[in-house]
Amino acid sequence: MALATIRPDAWNFPLLLHVGGAMLLVGSLALGAMAMLLSWRNGEAALVRLGYRALLFLALPSYIVMRVGAEWIISKEYPGNSPDVTWLNLGYPIADGGGFLLLVAIILTAIAIRRRTRADAGTSGLALGRGAGALASIATVAYLVASWAMATKPT
Repeated sequence: MALATIRPDAWNFPLLLHVGGAMLLVGSLALGAMAMLLSWRNGEAALVRLGYRALLFLALPSYIVMRVGAEWIISKEYPGNSPDVTWLNLGYPIADGGGFLLLVAIILTAIAIRRRTRADAGTSGLALGRGAGALASIATVAYLVASWAMATKPT
């Protein structure tokens, strides 16, 4: 049993991109989800716009950085073959599914904001904002599960 594994220095930057992107992704998703969920109480448009901006300008770019870093570190750690390890088999579908939920949440929130500005009041688009908040919350929980899997590396 090895007490510590030394990885080559060439792996540090891709791993930093992956982990840093994942941390920023979870944080920005949590910010977006909480802003939209808090807007449920009074339907405040400013919170929906904050959630939209957090998802579009923070979560989406950090998702791209996380995925690029993930593919880069996998290509370095397992060159030429696709490993069959549990933590990767869990990470890929969560990353792809969470990315899909993120895109749908961004689209729903954009439509909700557009409806609210056109309607100039009322609850127009409120249900879409609520749905986007729920999707962002589900994606946040899924990414927390993936973070656990990446950190513990179950066999």
